[in-house]
Amino acid sequence: MASVTKRSKEEMARLWVQFCESRDPALKNILSEEYHPIVRYVAEKMIERLPHNVQVEDLVSAGVFGLFDAVERYDLARGVKFETYCVGRIRGAMLDELRHMDWVPRLTRARANKLEDAYSRLQKEHGRPPTDVELAAELRISVDSLDELYREVSGASLVSMQRRKLAKDENQLGVDIMEDNRIEGPLPASTRKDLVEFCKKKLSVKERYILMMYYFEDLTLKEIGTVLGLSESRVCQLHAKLITRLRAYLKHRMTEIA
Repeated sequence: MASVTKRSKEEMARLWVQFCESRDPALKNILSEEYHPIVRYVAEKMIERLPHNVQVEDLVSAGVFGLFDAVERYDLARGVKFETYCVGRIRGAMLDELRHMDWVPRLTRARANKLEDAYSRLQKEHGRPPTDVELAAELRISVDSLDELYREVSGASLVSMQRRKLAKDENQLGVDIMEDNRIEGPLPASTRKDLVEFCKKKLSVKERYILMMYYFEDLTLKEIGTVLGLSESRVCQLHAKLITRLRAYLKHRMTEIA
């Protein structure tokens, strides 16, 4: 794993002990500067999944606040590497900025909701996932237009996972994300369990591979296509269908719970 900081491990350990004892703002700034490369790395990986109107510097600026917060809250006693701890907060700050920017066009969001609603209606009616022909007919569009809609939905989707492996080899910046069990997730425990079962039983092997490689192994759609022997556009379509199915399922489950 490549080293993140310019200072030695021993020097960084001393800085952390001094900061935790004194809470000196000057030491906080030094620590933040040392770990700043992680912010840049996370931003550059995230930008690959976003529309061109989003700038990497916007993500970096937001990520810096996440880094500051991570330095302030880091607890040496937990025995977790800071590089592991901070990525979640950095990425969370970037996602908060994206939500604030409202980077998904309103029309795209409306079309995605319409697609999910149509998918849910047809699945409930037929007792199975609808075919592309059935879905296109329900939406009163052509199958080609449905493919375009899938690509639009795929490009706009940014699913936040609790754990993602960001490093691919030792020449890259090595950082991991570890789930903090003290933080309650956005879904009830029963719904999370049902979602896992849904993925196991209802998703095809190819869909599960795409889910794993895109959200856990951090591969791009093009890289996934190379692994599966598919074109990038085909993987994009499969990914969009997968997202539509998961969102429709979650919307249905949350309605049942409410």
